[in-house]
Amino acid sequence: MNITEVVKEKYGQAALRAASGAANGCCGAAPAGLNTCDPITSNLYDAAQTGAIPEAAILASLGCGNPTALAELKPGETVLDLGSGGGIDVILSAKRVGPTGKAYGLDMTDEMLALAESNKAASGITNVEFLKGEIENIPLPDNSVDVIISNCVINLSVNKDRVLKEAFRVLKPGGRFAVSDVVTRGEMLPEIRRNVLLWVGCVAGALEENEFRAKLSASGFQNVEIEPTRIYRIDDAREFLSGQGLDVDAIAPQVDGKFMAAFVRATKPAFATLPIAPCCGPTCCA
Repeated sequence: MNITEVVKEKYGQAALRAASGAANGCCGAAPAGLNTCDPITSNLYDAAQTGAIPEAAILASLGCGNPTALAELKPGETVLDLGSGGGIDVILSAKRVGPTGKAYGLDMTDEMLALAESNKAASGITNVEFLKGEIENIPLPDNSVDVIISNCVINLSVNKDRVLKEAFRVLKPGGRFAVSDVVTRGEMLPEIRRNVLLWVGCVAGALEENEFRAKLSASGFQNVEIEPTRIYRIDDAREFLSGQGLDVDAIAPQVDGKFMAAFVRATKPAFATLPIAPCCGPTCCA
């Protein structure tokens, strides 16, 4: 089974749990008796937001940030959420852009799409559309979206360059890339990186922050910024890492503060394309 199929199966199971009223954690099921995932997925949305959306959308949330709170969405804008899951960020975005705007959600998992449609109906929001597809091949036309958001999903892709190029393609000139994701900071031993990423659960392909910047620039984006929103400390992962047989205190310098949830911003250049005025007579054509 390839990585894409593993992700699809894992998130399909998470959707079914949420639909049944069970909470998720670590981008999957919350382990019984363990709270090691709380620093990643807990308290991402305030009471005003959670009170206005269906509970199943909250239960299905497997993110590491709150892109809707940071993306500065404006009325009338068109927003696309890459890997929209149960639809929490799509529904919140639709409220922000208002009836003159639109929010798309893109997901490849049938169970998540079914849950998202159910949450859309329960919310009463009408300016929402969920699309089936992969974030490496966005089923929208060129220059059609004002803002792209995503919540801890890009790290799951095996072809991040393709994801970023597709994001650039569908954004309008001047459009904004505004995603939450987990990134790493600096180098560390591969076995330590592997174990901590297992703890985080959903970020097996997290990029190092400078690599993320470089990939965005190579895709054509400008004004790239990476702003940490949560920095994970060694004590957050102590219980999990100890269970893997690791000497947590010995590896602390390699782990502490090197994994973080971050808000990643970039813009598509607003190319100046002034229309050519038609000739109105001999004087303007002279």
